[in-house]
Amino acid sequence: MTDQTTEEPTRRDFIYIVAGGAAAIGGAMTIWPFIHQMNPAADTLALGSIRKDISSLGVGQEITVMFRGGPVFIRRRTEAEIAEARAVELDRLPDDLARNENLPESASAADANRVLNPEFLIVKGNCTHLGCVPVGNGAGDYDGWFCPCHGSHYDASARIRRGPAPENLPVPAYIFENEGAVVKLGASSDEVATAGWSVA
Repeated sequence: MTDQTTEEPTRRDFIYIVAGGAAAIGGAMTIWPFIHQMNPAADTLALGSIRKDISSLGVGQEITVMFRGGPVFIRRRTEAEIAEARAVELDRLPDDLARNENLPESASAADANRVLNPEFLIVKGNCTHLGCVPVGNGAGDYDGWFCPCHGSHYDASARIRRGPAPENLPVPAYIFENEGAVVKLGASSDEVATAGWSVA
C-alpha cells in the first residue's frame, strides 16, 4: 500500500513558481537582442525589393530599371507582340523552361508562364551567354531583344531563339500593386503565392 498525500500548495511552492517564471522571462529578454541582431538591417531589406510606377508606360514602350545591381526590362507589349509570342511552337525553342522565379522550375517556356499580365513582360536584362545587356524595343530577328556582342536573339517573350545564349532571359519574382499601376520587384514568396501566378 502506498501513501498518497494530497497536500495543498504552500506559499513556498507559489514563490518557487513565480521566481522560476521571472527567471525564464529575464533569460529570454537577455538573449533577445543577440538573436534580433542577426536579422537583416532595414537598409538591406529596402534593397531587397523595389516598386516602379508603370501607369504611364504606353503600349509598345519599354523601360529599364536597376534592381539588385542589374537591369530589368519592363515592356508593355502590343497585341501583335502577345499574339506572336503565344503562337511560337515550344519544341522550336532552344530552352524549353520558363525560367520564372514565380513558378516551379519545371514550368514550360510557354508565354503564359512568363507573364502575370500578358500586356507586361518583365525580365532580367542580362544576356544569359556572358551577361551583356541586349538591345530591346523589337530588336533582333524575332522582334524582341538582340545582343550585339555575340549575336543572341530573343523573341517577344524574351526567350532565346538563336545565338550562343543557352537560356531564356529570367523572370524575377514580382507582383502588381495598386490595380496594376505599380510593379513590385523582389516580391516575397507569400506575395507571389497570392498574386495569381499559375502554371499554364
